[in-house]
This record gives sequence, structure tokens and C-alpha cells, in this order.
Amino acid sequence: MAKEAISMIKSRLLEVESIEDPYVTQLQADERKGVQKLLLQLEKRLAKEQALKKQFYSMQSFERSCYKNGHHLVAGIDEVGRGPLAGPVVAAAVILPEDSVILGLNDSKQLSEKKRLALADEIREQAVAVGIGEISAEKIDQVNIYQASKLAMTEAVENLTMAPDHLLIDAMSLDLSIPQEKIIKGDARSVSIAAASIIAKVYRDHLMKEYHNQYPYYAFDRNAGYGTQAHLTGLAEHGITSIHRKSYAPIKKYL
Repeated sequence: MAKEAISMIKSRLLEVESIEDPYVTQLQADERKGVQKLLLQLEKRLAKEQALKKQFYSMQSFERSCYKNGHHLVAGIDEVGRGPLAGPVVAAAVILPEDSVILGLNDSKQLSEKKRLALADEIREQAVAVGIGEISAEKIDQVNIYQASKLAMTEAVENLTMAPDHLLIDAMSLDLSIPQEKIIKGDARSVSIAAASIIAKVYRDHLMKEYHNQYPYYAFDRNAGYGTQAHLTGLAEHGITSIHRKSYAPIKKYL
């Protein structure tokens, strides 16, 4: 009897979710090097998935505590863009369903752009609600970046299509009557805050790429407004734009 083609085995193994699967047991008797290599790859994939599941469960501890206390619409909130010399500060608020499982959630800064984009799509597909808050460079100059970050977070909560009954906030407290918890380094400790971090980062990066088309001399498409050498060179050669933060030290000398 002819053995199953390795290409077919590779395709079928993509659907396997356990090393105890009878199909895997059957393949273990197949001595072909190609088959044994595929089984090794399967073991590595399943081990990685198991580690990600454990990480997700660990990062869901704040949310589970809220659910046990009767809060079922828990919004994670985070902001991005405090440090750039140009562009707005952006915040996101995300309410995930209680049975949500999104493997790989983490602080957006720890993820590649490709991974952030993939996770952002998954978050939006699963989320009960997503809200965005955006505070301009002009407003940042008026109120300072700390207050602007709070305003962006508040706006993100207000832009949710469903009102949350509890907030999990990355290292911040908001002037809202909703019960809330400030979590230091929350974007690496809470799945909801991590989700908000990713949504905010992807939104702001896209915005800065659009600004690059309007202001092509500062490499906004690559630096998102941060003070890279290309950005500083653009400032020296072309001066500031309407989206530069005039209260920031490196910008003041160009006023």
C-alpha cells in the first residue's frame, strides 16, 4: 500500500491540535525523514501555542477578577505617542468578550509591525467595542503631554459604542465615575490593555504614514514622528510643520 504523500501529511498536520491525535500516533511509525521532520515541527508549534495560551490566561487575571465581582464590560485603555516630536497622542479603549482568546497579545512595542497588524484585525473581529481618542499636537502644547494623554484616554472611553462598567488603565487614573484600576505596565499584564495598546499603535502609525504624504521630508512613515536622524535632518532643512509639538525642546529652536 502506497504511503501518504509528505505534502498531504504537511497539510493535514496544520489541523492537528494535540500530540495525542491518533493521526500523529500513526505517523510516528513512518520512518521517512520528511515525516519525522514534520512531526518535530508539529511538536514545536504545539509547544509554542501552549505557551501562548498560558501567557494569555496569566494576562487575563485582572479581567477574571472583574468578572467575579460582577463587572462584565471591562475596558482596557492605553495610549501611544507621548514621546514623538510630531503628531497626536492616541489612546484606545477595548472591551473584549469574556470568552475571548487572542494568542500573542502583548505590549505593542514588543511586537513586530506584521504581528501588530494581524492582532489588530483579530482584536477588532472579537471585541465587543473599540473606541479611539486623538489629541492634536496643538492641544498637547496647550495642556502638556500628561494631560493630553488623559484627555485621549477619556475620549477613547467616550467613543466606545457600549458603555463599560469597569476600566483597566495603563498607569493612569481618569476623571470618570466608572470604577477603575490603574495597572503599572498594564500593556504587558492585562489582555484588555494590551489589546488597546495594539489598536492605538496601529491607528497612530497609519495616521503618521498619511502625514508623510503631506510632509515628505521627515520620514514620518518610518519614525512615526519620533526624533530620528532623518526627522532631525528634515527639521534642519525644512523647518517645522503644523503637526510638530512646539512645546518640545528640539522643536523650540525652530520657532
